[in-house]
Order: sequence, then C-alpha cells, then structure tokens
Amino acid sequence: MPTDASTVYADLSLTLAEAGAGRPVLILHGGGGPATVAGLAQHLARVAHTLTPVHPGWDGTHRPAWLTGIDDLALTYLHTLRQRRLRDVLVIGSSLGGWTAAEMAVRDSTGIITGLVLIDAVGVEVETEPITDFFTLDARGVAEHTWHDPDRHYLDPADVPSEELARRQTNMATMRILAGDPYMHNPKLLRRLGHIHTPALLLWGESDRIVTPAYGAAYADAFGNGRLEVIPKAGHLPQIEQPETTFALIEAHLRRTSNTSHQQ
Repeated sequence: MPTDASTVYADLSLTLAEAGAGRPVLILHGGGGPATVAGLAQHLARVAHTLTPVHPGWDGTHRPAWLTGIDDLALTYLHTLRQRRLRDVLVIGSSLGGWTAAEMAVRDSTGIITGLVLIDAVGVEVETEPITDFFTLDARGVAEHTWHDPDRHYLDPADVPSEELARRQTNMATMRILAGDPYMHNPKLLRRLGHIHTPALLLWGESDRIVTPAYGAAYADAFGNGRLEVIPKAGHLPQIEQPETTFALIEAHLRRTSNTSHQQ
C-alpha cells in the first residue's frame, strides 16, 4: 500500500497509506499501532478509497510537542480531510482510534463525515464499566484482556526482538501522553454524543476485557444514531480474530451510510 507524507501543519507531516477508489474511508488504529488495522485497510481498498494514517509518535513517526491529546489528533485528521476536499467520509476507528473518530464527529461542523464505525473504542466514562488500566498489565495480562483466545496470541517478551520491544515501548509512551490523564477518556464526551446523528456502528468483541460489551452498549446508546453489534469469539481486536464477520458488518455500514445511496 503506497505511503506518503501529508503536510497538515508546518511542523507536522502525517505518514499516510492510501489505496483503492470510491467512497473515502479514514481508518484509525489503536494503541497497538497501524499493524492492527492493516488487514482491514487492505480488505476495504477493494471497494473504497482508504486512507490509513500512522498517529504521530507511533512507529517512530514525529509528534510535535503541542500534540498532547486526542482532541489534537481529531482536529489533525479533520484538517487532513478538508485539505483533500473529501466528502461523504466513513471514519473507522479501533480502540483509541474509535475515540478519535468520535471526537472528530463532535467537531465536524461541515458534515464531511457521513458514517462512523467504532471498534471496541475507548473514550467515554461509564461508571459501572471502568476501563481496564492497560499500563498496569504485564504481557500475560495484556493477552488475557485483549484476546478471546489469549494462548494463541500471547508472546513471551523474551521471544520478542529488542527492536520490536523498543517500538512497543515508544508507542506506549506516546499513548500515555495522549490518553493517560484522564485515563483513556474525555469526561465531557459521553454527553456530547447525543448531538451526533451521523449513523454510528459500534462493533464489540464479546470477550473484550479492556472495555466490556456493556461499556460498548452504553457508548452506542449515547449517540443520537448509534447501534451496537457484538461479535462472538473475539476480544478487543475483532478485525484480527474474526475478520470475516467484522469486515461484512463494516461493508454493510459502508453501503448503508453513503450519500449516494440516500439519493437513490
């Protein structure tokens, strides 16, 4: 997938992979980095024009000193869509990327975004369903909370190359800056979602123990036009554990929410 640098501000050039043709789809990765949405981006490029950025500070990319919150990330991506004169955009976000997508929708005053897909997103506070503190988990704990089948996906840190460990540590440091305090949420976001009437599909792995399906249900209910779909035999990353089911639900939402379909 071709990757280029897209200049958004004088001190910020996004690393952005672009592929396919058709309706624009912005795909936002979570804390695990761009590899967590690579398969999804590749699949959707067959039916849409995909744009898959690397969040500044992930995978060795430059993060300007002022970019310290998810709101900064959301505005950066909105500016990118405007600069490219894109319309009728579907925004898909996994985990932290889902939070970013919701913050984009809150700030989208010109109606660029016409559909949302949040995959096991963080970003809101649900008092009865606290978000697991990811930073306190060891490698085994991460596997247990993230995957439906943790044994299949667990990697002993002793078996991970030093360069990969360094990349993960840097990514986690960036995530802590952007989302560490308050932890993984914006206290104001939940009540703002009711004003978003853009169709929002929330996909949730039934075995997610970082943010539970009950958290997802509260998140979906907060939107003006939100719907929850729980995916069996999947955890925090259903696009990896259950790709066929996940992709089918996203493609249906892609078709359902396009401006062109509204006009037919």
